[in-house]
Amino acid sequence: MTRSDLDRMDGNMSSAVGTDRSSQRRAGRAVLTLLALGLVIAACGGDGGSSDDGGAVAIDGVETFVIGEAFHVETAVDYDQSPPVGGDHSPQWINCGFYDSGIPNENAVHALEHGAVWITYQPGTDAGVLEALQERVKGESHILVSAFEDQSSTIVLSAWGAQLAVDDLNDERVEAFIDRFESSSQSPEPGAPCDRGVGEPTVSS
Repeated sequence: MTRSDLDRMDGNMSSAVGTDRSSQRRAGRAVLTLLALGLVIAACGGDGGSSDDGGAVAIDGVETFVIGEAFHVETAVDYDQSPPVGGDHSPQWINCGFYDSGIPNENAVHALEHGAVWITYQPGTDAGVLEALQERVKGESHILVSAFEDQSSTIVLSAWGAQLAVDDLNDERVEAFIDRFESSSQSPEPGAPCDRGVGEPTVSS
């Protein structure tokens, strides 16, 4: 074997070693990139879920419902939930505030579409509770309160696609529900008016 052959062999081995080291460096960088990406995904939750859903789950006892397409109708609607939480509704929303009697479901659901929280109470509810509800609507643009015949709990809070039943107005979940759902992006038209509609509340918001 000549000196020239030895030089070529040495050069080929050096080139192979260099290529192997270069491949190792690239692999190392790829691993670091994947690790960094994993940390970012973990920090963001990694599941793409909305913060709205997390807020709903965080309130114990809240039921959520998938509401399909909803249209304006001129007829009575047979709702799946009682009180209703969304669906077809009257073209006219009801004005938010406190009512000392029942109100039409179809008008109330239109208010829910605008981001209202509808608080319903059983007829015959204690006067002290009713007074507290009257105070609660003051200064609130999107809280609607009315009597409701067909409910098993003393108080039911409804928003578009969500509902919570409680037996005590002082239950901490009441305020949590209002904070979470009043004018929430979960409603189809959050921030749309809840006045200049129909109905004359006993106490205006």
